[in-house]
Amino acid sequence: MILLRIIQITLLFSLIPATAVKAEQPDSLLLISIDGFAAQYLQQYPAANIHKLAEEGLTAESMQPVFPSKTFPNHYSIVTGLYPANHGIVENNIFDADFNATFRLSKAEEVTNARWWQGEPVWVTAESQGVKAATYFYPGSEAAIKNVRPSYWQRYDGNVSHNDRVDSVLQWLDLPAAERPRFLTLYFSAVDDAGHAYGPNSAEVAAAIADVDQAIGRLLAGLTRRGLYNKLNIMLLSDHGMVETPPQQTIVLDKLFNSSDAALTLWTAEIVSIFPAEGKLEHIYQQLSRSLPAQAKVYKKADLPARWHYQNSKRIAPLLVIPEPGWRLIQQKAETNYQQMAAEGKTSGSHGYDNASASMQAIFIGHGPAFKAGKTIPAFSNIELYNLMCRILGLTPAANDGNPAWPDSVLGNTEAK
Repeated sequence: MILLRIIQITLLFSLIPATAVKAEQPDSLLLISIDGFAAQYLQQYPAANIHKLAEEGLTAESMQPVFPSKTFPNHYSIVTGLYPANHGIVENNIFDADFNATFRLSKAEEVTNARWWQGEPVWVTAESQGVKAATYFYPGSEAAIKNVRPSYWQRYDGNVSHNDRVDSVLQWLDLPAAERPRFLTLYFSAVDDAGHAYGPNSAEVAAAIADVDQAIGRLLAGLTRRGLYNKLNIMLLSDHGMVETPPQQTIVLDKLFNSSDAALTLWTAEIVSIFPAEGKLEHIYQQLSRSLPAQAKVYKKADLPARWHYQNSKRIAPLLVIPEPGWRLIQQKAETNYQQMAAEGKTSGSHGYDNASASMQAIFIGHGPAFKAGKTIPAFSNIELYNLMCRILGLTPAANDGNPAWPDSVLGNTEAK
């Protein structure tokens, strides 16, 4: 009788679908962001550990950022699957008339305030569905979005070494199973910092890439020691590219219109957002249309290119001035600084321009059991990644702008599909 019962139980388990067995061993995912790692850097600079992941995993020809091709809008589009007009982080500097407040990267009290962050990032999706998340410096993760935080998170501190960041992620993976996160993020800013300060073709960018690559190597060695190298899914990506901005290529914008006609102007080198005083919109628009050089253009919000998906938000200014890639918009007070840079033969770099520009393209590498190893996929928009991450983690995604079928082109594990 006992033998018969054992045979019955054995037969029962043999009939359980593979997907049910997989549910007991769910996939985990580590998202690594290297801020400002331009698509061309993969060919331009040595990076043995990054190249190892690419050669053993799946790579994209490039990944297109959303417009504007800036850090916060793109990082948040990656984890929500939404265009900036739909997730609210429309720029690095934002004005919201309802709050009568301005969001800036330097204002920690606003960066950590959930009122700015619309949509649902993947760590909120995960935590809401019983999956623990751990974020190391990922933009947005310092705010309690929808009153939810990752189980583990860190306040941003750019002074934390790359090795310490890696070691913290490895420690999270060492936690007991019940406490261990299944979705993790890791963030590095050094490549972006060097690109801004010295330009994309500099020795400083090469050194920053080497430093980050060393940290990636430390991570991979730690995963190998734990038997996780081929078990943990890794997405290594960047948010945007970088283009050289010589100091001679500047447009002194506040010489070209009467800035007192604006109630508020938010200045960045790549986008100037103008909120006109009452009755002054057409006046400013006509003034700039006549006075701007060929390397920049003023747009009314309604006239922005449809492919940018950058109209349907009250946080987007009524007027925007946007230069060509490689050109900067500056104020008169900064003019002397750029003249001095030119005299000294210095250069710099920037991003935030048209997201179709070749210099703005980002990277994507997928490594691990979920991905089609050895495959190169065509370029794609980063809004597709939220659905991909949800599929890998077994989560039901929130509403988003991505194509729900797109992950099928990337996933190699049919059970993950």
